[in-house]
Amino acid sequence: MKLISRFEAATLGTAQLYGLRKDAFVAFCAAQHGSQAQRDALCTMRTIEHELATRAPAP
Repeated sequence: MKLISRFEAATLGTAQLYGLRKDAFVAFCAAQHGSQAQRDALCTMRTIEHELATRAPAP
């Protein structure tokens, strides 16, 4: 799984981010426990979640 930076996440559409989050989750589950691949997938999921949260409409 390729790491996604905050800048890259900001340039992607919301639907693309949801798709990448799913791909990152699958990569996280498939990776060996404690491996660099698992850490990369987790970091990517966190980055995507942060970007999606900033796009959420204010109440």
